[in-house]
This record gives sequence, C-alpha cells and structure tokens, in this order.
Amino acid sequence: MRATASTLTADPRVEARTRREQRAALGLVVLGAAIALTTAFGLEYLGGYAPCSLCIVERWPWGGALAVGLLGLYSGYTRLALLLTVLLLGGNALLSGYHVGVEGGWFELPGSCAAGASASTIEELRAQLLNARPTCDRVAVRIFGLSLAAWNGIAAAAVAASAAAVLIRSRPTLNS
Repeated sequence: MRATASTLTADPRVEARTRREQRAALGLVVLGAAIALTTAFGLEYLGGYAPCSLCIVERWPWGGALAVGLLGLYSGYTRLALLLTVLLLGGNALLSGYHVGVEGGWFELPGSCAAGASASTIEELRAQLLNARPTCDRVAVRIFGLSLAAWNGIAAAAVAASAAAVLIRSRPTLNS
C-alpha cells in the first residue's frame, strides 16, 4: 500500500497521547538541562572549581536545549523541539567524549586550552597566571572514578536517547 495523507493515523486519542508524551519528554529535557547547568555553575561559583575551555563549550548545548525546550513547550512545536534537542545533546555527548579523550591523553589539547599570549614583564606574566583557566587535560574532580566531562557525556547521551526514543515511538504510522 502506498502511503498517503489519508492513510496516516488520524485517531484523535492517539494524537492527544502522542502530544502528551512529547510534552512530557520535552519537560524532562528542560529539567535535565536546568540541572546540568545548575550543577556546572554551582561547581564553579560555589565549589570553586574553575572550568577549562572545553567545559565552557560543553555548557552551550545544554543552554540551547533549555531554550529550545522552553520554546517548544510554549509554542507547541514539541516534535521539532525534541529533534533539535536530540541533535544538540547528541553533539554534546560527542564533545564530552573528545574531552575525556583529551583528559586521558588520547587526543592533543585543543588550541583553546593552550597558554595565552607571551608576557613582556613579570607583572604581565603574574597576571596571566592568576587569570589562566585550567588546561583541558587536567581532571579537577572525579566522582565514582569518572571525570565531570565523562558525567556530562553520560547525562547528555541519556537525555538525548530518551528524547529520541519518544520521537521514534511517536512518529506517524500507516494504517494496516
């Protein structure tokens, strides 16, 4: 049978359940992003752990997922918002994997983790050292043997996979 618009499921009960599932999943994405960002900023500002440049970059997809999720909930474009958050957080999981590889010495340090400009005086060097971010290959904290970059990757992958599962489950189906 050839798929046409009339053969797609149009049961209002199924559509309502699908919308509820997508909204719930998007709400969990928003909650996960808020928790991830609160944890990152809390560790930085309350715990005193200075983030490296890769740690800073890894926050951006969480911020994007939070914004897209809220917009999707507000506008009703939940399916599109779920798709975008899957892409953002899937990319964040890959970036976290790279960061773990840098921490493990499997990959070279990115240029953003290199030392700053050269200093021409002792005072300039002292100021650079005081304001320098930690390098990306140094693990500041391990929790249950895993670095924060690894935990970030696990969290991003879990939230992305959950959102993807809802997308796959709620895709339009053909009538038999």
